[in-house]
Amino acid sequence: MALDKPYQDIPGTIIFDSEQSRKGYHLNQFCMSLMKAENRARFKANESAYLDEWPMSAEQKQAVLSRDLNRCMQLGGNIYFLAKIGATDGLSFQQMAGSMTGMSEQDYREMMLKGGRSPEGNRYLHEQEK
Repeated sequence: MALDKPYQDIPGTIIFDSEQSRKGYHLNQFCMSLMKAENRARFKANESAYLDEWPMSAEQKQAVLSRDLNRCMQLGGNIYFLAKIGATDGLSFQQMAGSMTGMSEQDYREMMLKGGRSPEGNRYLHEQEK
């Protein structure tokens, strides 16, 4: 029996729940492997070969190769694990978050300093005008 998930009604939000955790287990384990310098070096030397060592879906591997972090999250990636990819690429979390919103790093930083994204129009899908 599927659980009721009222949080799926929040636009642009992926909740990392037990279902997402199961879906992204190997993707997240891959990300955690990047905590070791030797694994980061192997990954950067041949990303496809390193990813092939993990039983991830082709979609997950392509999302990593494309650095499409939003897609990685849809496929079960947890942002705290995905941050290891950004760190491997020499990116700050702020740079990664900016790229995920389609904003420049500077625009993202300014938005966050001003209090973050406006809740107007971003509460629940069922509240939006049709």
